Amino acid sequence: MHILVTNDDGPPSNQSSPYIHSFVKALQSAGHTVSVILPHQQRSWIGKAHFAAQVVKPTYFRPGNLHQDDGTTHAKPLQSDSDNLNDNEEWVLVNSTPATAAQLGLFHFFQDRGPVDLVVSGPNYGRNTTSLFSLSSGTIGGALEAAVCKKRAIALSYAFFSRNHDPDIIAGASRMSVKLVEHLMRHWDDGVDLYSVNVPVIQGIEGKKVLYTYALQNYWQSGSSFTEIEAKDEEVEDPEEKEMTIREQEGRNDGEESGGKKRGHKHRHFTWTPKFSDVYQSVETSEPGNDGWAVKEGLVSVTPLKANFMHVPGLQGELKL
Repeated sequence: MHILVTNDDGPPSNQSSPYIHSFVKALQSAGHTVSVILPHQQRSWIGKAHFAAQVVKPTYFRPGNLHQDDGTTHAKPLQSDSDNLNDNEEWVLVNSTPATAAQLGLFHFFQDRGPVDLVVSGPNYGRNTTSLFSLSSGTIGGALEAAVCKKRAIALSYAFFSRNHDPDIIAGASRMSVKLVEHLMRHWDDGVDLYSVNVPVIQGIEGKKVLYTYALQNYWQSGSSFTEIEAKDEEVEDPEEKEMTIREQEGRNDGEESGGKKRGHKHRHFTWTPKFSDVYQSVETSEPGNDGWAVKEGLVSVTPLKANFMHVPGLQGELKL
């Protein structure tokens, strides 16, 4: 198969994108033609967005050794008449979103490799289970973009339980993922636009059950997902470090004093600090069968999805005001 791979975590990085290189190598070892186009930096939590007014500019990434963070980025691609072209693998990076990367990969790059059979967005650094994670997921956004372009698509996420990135455990998750991708392609249901797959990164994952699941409907229960911080002069924050911080913290739920006296706006800045405890609590109290429950039990979750916002049945006809 010709498989187009994108993600929302950017190029290989032990800090912020530790799974993409292993997965690509596993696909290649299974005999697939793999084309890779990624955001040039961390783009988590961005959904299926495009930057409408932005000129998208590609750069070109040549992977190094697995788990070594020694790949190199170049302003220009290798030339087709270069002797190095056959000796070097080259990925495309774009200064945009996963959805944009999927579009460009399908229609503007890799045309010499034949039609794309499948788009895989991921593996995400972290789970994309339940509606709270899924609705904001750039990984799922990339797969959704492919689906609305009438391509089969899989959003692949690795649910880690430790930040000790054991190469053997990651390799097992990648082999399991390749096996599952191949199975889904052979048995694709006609009613499915995309699958959201969550693979726990644990020892022995290749021997675990794989279950069809539904996405658990859940809600933020703890108030704001933003924390107030002191307004300082504009600083450029590294998106990779910010994403790592978000993944590690539960966040605070700061309140404001209120009184009867009318006041002007207080100038503040805010940082995204979602309360993951809301997600985990909803999973703990849920019935078996959903995606969050499956990952909690150490099982592989496969959630079949449509690329739309489904309406609530039973509400139709004229509204009389």
